[in-house]
Amino acid sequence: MSTTFPKLLLQHAAQRPQAAALREKEYGIWQSYSWSALAEMVAKIAAGLSQAGLARGEHLVLMGANRPRLYASMLAAQSIGAIPVPLYQDAVAAECVFPLNNAEVRFCLVEDQEQVDKLLELREHCPQISHIYYDDPRGLRNYEEPGLASLDSLIASGAGFVAAHPGWFQQQVEATNNGDVAAMFFTSGTTGNPKGVVHTHRSLLESASAGAEFEKLGHGEEVLAYLPPAWIGQNIFSYSQWLACGYVVNCPESNATVQIDLKEVGPTYYFAPPRVFEGILTSVMIRMEDAGLIKRKMFHHFMAVAKRVGPALRDGKPVSLLDKISYKLGDLMVFGPLRNNMGFSRVRVAYTAGEAIGPDLFSFFRSIGINLKQLYGSTETAVFVCIQPDNQVFADTVGNPIRGVEIKMAENGEILVKSPGLLKEYYKNPKATAEVLSEDGWYHTSDAGFMDKSGQLKIIDRVKDVGRLKGGSNDGAMFAPKYVENKLKFFPFIKEAVALGDGREKVCAMINIDFEAVGNWAERQNLPYAGYTDLAQKPQVYTLIQNCVEKVNADLATDAMLAGSQVTRFLILHKELDADDGELTRTNKVRRGFIADKYGVLVDALYAGRSEQFIETQVKFEDGRTGSVSATLKIADAKTFAPLKSVA
Repeated sequence: MSTTFPKLLLQHAAQRPQAAALREKEYGIWQSYSWSALAEMVAKIAAGLSQAGLARGEHLVLMGANRPRLYASMLAAQSIGAIPVPLYQDAVAAECVFPLNNAEVRFCLVEDQEQVDKLLELREHCPQISHIYYDDPRGLRNYEEPGLASLDSLIASGAGFVAAHPGWFQQQVEATNNGDVAAMFFTSGTTGNPKGVVHTHRSLLESASAGAEFEKLGHGEEVLAYLPPAWIGQNIFSYSQWLACGYVVNCPESNATVQIDLKEVGPTYYFAPPRVFEGILTSVMIRMEDAGLIKRKMFHHFMAVAKRVGPALRDGKPVSLLDKISYKLGDLMVFGPLRNNMGFSRVRVAYTAGEAIGPDLFSFFRSIGINLKQLYGSTETAVFVCIQPDNQVFADTVGNPIRGVEIKMAENGEILVKSPGLLKEYYKNPKATAEVLSEDGWYHTSDAGFMDKSGQLKIIDRVKDVGRLKGGSNDGAMFAPKYVENKLKFFPFIKEAVALGDGREKVCAMINIDFEAVGNWAERQNLPYAGYTDLAQKPQVYTLIQNCVEKVNADLATDAMLAGSQVTRFLILHKELDADDGELTRTNKVRRGFIADKYGVLVDALYAGRSEQFIETQVKFEDGRTGSVSATLKIADAKTFAPLKSVA
C-alpha cells in the first residue's frame, strides 16, 4: 500500500469533512470529532512537537487509555516523521525504564496525573526525558517540573505556527513515505526484556487493508476502543483499520463504564480476547442463577435449542422447520434481549484471538446469533495472518491465510509465515531479528500447528512449551500445557490455570478461581467466606473445581495425542496471578517458567504426594506498597480416565 496514516487522514478530511471520525464519552455525554476537526488538531500538535524539538526518526512515547487527543498525537508524530511508541498505561514505573532508555525517548505524551507521576518517578533512571505533555489537567495544577506542560499549551503553540506557515503541514505529510517507520510496539515478553517491534506504514496498512477486504469493512462501521493502545490488536482495529476504512472509533469514558458504553454504541465490528468473552458469559450465568424460576426455565430451554441448531443456522446449514420456528421464538424471547443486554445487537463481525477459546464458550456466542470468529496473528505480523471465513467457522481452528500471506511448517512443526505485514526488525536487536526472520523472508512464529483438510490452521501450543512426559505409563506422551490450561479456563469457576508436566511422569495444575463466579456460587450454597484466600481453600470449592478438572480429563482421554496430559493432582492458589507481581504479562499471558520458580515449593509438594503445603508470597498493591499473603494450601487428587480408542 503506497499511502501513509497522515495521508489517509487528509484524504478522509477532504472527502467527508463533517463525518464523525472519533467519539469520546465525557461526563456521560458523547462528544464527536469530525475528520476535518481531527486534521486541524493533528496539524497543530505536529507543529507544536516540531517546534519543541521532536525530530524526524525520533520516538514519542504515549501512555494512557484510548483518547481522541492521544490518537491525534500519534498521527501528529507520524506526520513529521517521528515514531509513536505506545506503552501500557497500567505498567508499573520499573517496567517502563527499559523501553524509555532503549528507544532513547526524550518526548512523552500521557493521559493524566497517574502517568505523569510515573514518568517523574523515572527521571533519575531516564535522564534523557526532557518533555512531558499531559492531556487531562486534573490534579496537576500545582506541579512545577521542568519540561512538564499541558497538551493544550502544545496545541496553542502549534496553532500560531500553522497560521503563520499554512503549507507547512501538507509538506511534512508529503515528505513521509510508506516505507518509513510508523510505530514501535514493545512485546510483553514472558522472559527477559521486551523487544521493540518496528513496523512501517506499509506493513501496518497492508495487514489492516487485507483484513478489511476480507470482511468487507467500510466507513459505516462502529468500533469501541477499550483495550490498551499499546497492544497491537487494539492499534490495528482502532487505528490502522480506522484510517484504512474511515469508520467511527468510540472511546469509552473509563474502564468501569465499558459495558454501559458498549450498549450505547452498539458496535458493528468488535474484538475481544477470550478472557473478555469469558467474563461476559460468567456475568450472564450469574444473573440467570439469580433470576426467578420461570425465567431460568425459559432461558435453559431456549439455550438448549440454540446449542442444537444455532451454529448451523449461523453457518447457513439446513435445519428442520420446527427447529427454525423454535429458534425464532427463542430469538424473540431470549437471544435478542440477551444480545441487546451485552451490547451486541448490531455486531456484524466479532473476533477473538490472543489465546485459544473454549469450544463451548465459542459455541455459546455463535448459537445466540453473534458472528464470532477466530483469527491468528501476533505483534510481529501486524495481527492478521489467518481469519475464519463466514460459514466455515470451527472452534478448533483459526482460519485461512488472508490475502498476501503464505504459511508453511518447519520440520519441528513450527508455523512459518511470509506476509507484507511482517515487522521490519526488532529495534537495536539484530540477533533477535535474525532468529525470527530468515534471509528469504519467512517469519518464525514459535507456535506449533498444522493445516487441516479444509485449509484452516490449527494451533497446538508454543513450540518451546510442547513437551514430553517421562516415566510411568505415559512415557514419551506429548504434553501441551496451554491446551490443557485453556480447557480448564473454559469453566466459569476457573479464571487462570498453570499446567506442569514436561519431563515428569504426570501432569499437575495450579488454579486460580474466578472470585466473582465462585463467590456467587458460595452465596447460593450459604457458604460464608472472608475473602479470596479463605474462599479458595474451602473444601466445597475444591470439590467444585475437582469436578471441572475431571471433566477436562474425560475430554482429554478422547484425544489419542493428548490423553497423557490429564491432570492427576491440583491445588488452588491463595492469590490471583497478577502482572504487577510478574506472574502474567501485560496481555495476561501466563509466565509459566517464572511461576514454576516462584512457587517451587508448591510444585515440589504436588509431585511429592503431599496433601497440603504452607506458602507465604510477597504481593504488590496498586498504590505501589508491598505486603504478603500466606496460607496452607490443600492439594487434591483428580480422577483420570483410560484413553479411548479412536473409532475408525
